[in-house]
Amino acid sequence: MSRPLPDVPDVLALGLPRLTAGFDTALRLDRRAHLAVHGSAPRLTEAQATDLAEAVALRGRGGAGFPFARKLRAVGRAARRRGLRPAVVVNGCEGEPACRKDAVLLARAPHLVLDGALLAAEALGAGTLVVGVTRATTEDSVREALAERGLADRRGRAVRARVVRLPERLVSGESSALLRAADGGLPLPPGRHARASEEGLGGAPTLLSNTETYAQLAVAARLGADRYTSTGTADAPGTLLLTVSGAVPEPRVIEAPSGVPLAYALRACGADPALQGVLTGGYHGAWLDTTTAYGATVSHASLAACGGALGAGAVVPLPVDTCPLGETLRVAHWLAAESAGQCGPCRLGLPSVAGALADVLAGGGRGALEAVREAAGGVRGRGACGHPDGAARFTLSALSAFTDDLAAHVLGGGCGRGTAGVLPLPLPAGASAANPESAERLAVDWTLCEGHGLCAGLLPELVRLGPDGYPALADAGVPTHLRGRALRAVRRCPALALHLDKGADAP
Repeated sequence: MSRPLPDVPDVLALGLPRLTAGFDTALRLDRRAHLAVHGSAPRLTEAQATDLAEAVALRGRGGAGFPFARKLRAVGRAARRRGLRPAVVVNGCEGEPACRKDAVLLARAPHLVLDGALLAAEALGAGTLVVGVTRATTEDSVREALAERGLADRRGRAVRARVVRLPERLVSGESSALLRAADGGLPLPPGRHARASEEGLGGAPTLLSNTETYAQLAVAARLGADRYTSTGTADAPGTLLLTVSGAVPEPRVIEAPSGVPLAYALRACGADPALQGVLTGGYHGAWLDTTTAYGATVSHASLAACGGALGAGAVVPLPVDTCPLGETLRVAHWLAAESAGQCGPCRLGLPSVAGALADVLAGGGRGALEAVREAAGGVRGRGACGHPDGAARFTLSALSAFTDDLAAHVLGGGCGRGTAGVLPLPLPAGASAANPESAERLAVDWTLCEGHGLCAGLLPELVRLGPDGYPALADAGVPTHLRGRALRAVRRCPALALHLDKGADAP
């Protein structure tokens, strides 16, 4: 059983550190230590900030890789056209269980992130700064950093700054969910939303970007375009942060020049050379077979060209002693349970994707394999956010990367390996780091079950009806946000056959 990554993993710099400068001398750079390491941040006009972002080809580091200069221009134009003061939002809501790079920045170098956000706020004339987080460690660090700067959410301040804490869920990192929560609503994507640059926080034009993006802006402003672009590649200069977990001695966040060979980064983290594949970009990313992964370099363009993804910067090498399709299935079940529950293709489609993959592993043959592809195709492009598209991409990439294992499951009796649980996942309800096996799970008393199917309608994220009309349960613990509906499904079972069980090691 895998355990969640630590909130703030150890950090390794490949080459001269920029974002992680000073980490060798302090666990957290307070305001004084930050200034000693980085110096004061320059002040830039909107035109200067935009030109700088364009000169260093700064792209968003949260997954989409959108050009930052275009965001700056769009927000500035919208603010002038509408006669409103814009807002600046830092998205530090890392909902990907395999990602910790933003948590490291917010916990250890919060002032570098604030430098970039405040630089953009001043350049745009913004009146509000919001930092969205999901963990106590990052919330405490950011609140302390704001206090060290004398920033607060009070009237009369040039910039009113505050921290917003969201639930630790994948959907919390979706930009519209963060904006909705910051405005006092539910931390879920709305069914229909405008571009943040036009109508974001409080209806004002909003510059919303990822934690690392703002830290990169702060570094670029200090170094200038020429020095910033002296490392990395021509189309993606500078450094980037990766979270490396899986088949390594311990998970790490590494800072590396863009364009470094992926194989070099893995070796630096102690990954076993004998791997069967590498997950790139996290659980909305894509699997690469070992040969392809070892030929790739770490950049948006290189990884995309070989079928991978830089995404949110997660890299997970997979050892040879676990079933890669079984590992993918564990995450597919988790992705299904992470649905916001607002869109049918997501709430119903993602459990179908996971269930069809489970059928493949159970010997369902070619029909089950085609069902995976059909279910994945049915959810793409049909959600209120990118979650169904990312989940489908992740699952389908496993079918392309692990063809030998797929053939063994489809045509034979399976690959002969168990599922070790290498891919990190958060602990579900009832579990603890000391006792992860104590998670609550749904169970069926088959002597009572009559196949009414009510449970599948109430809780499709964890229950689906098999070909015989009886419930098939996801091999996963019940997440905290689904516990209420799981209890409702248990209470409404007409035959009283469904119940919540604790793991065997539970107290």
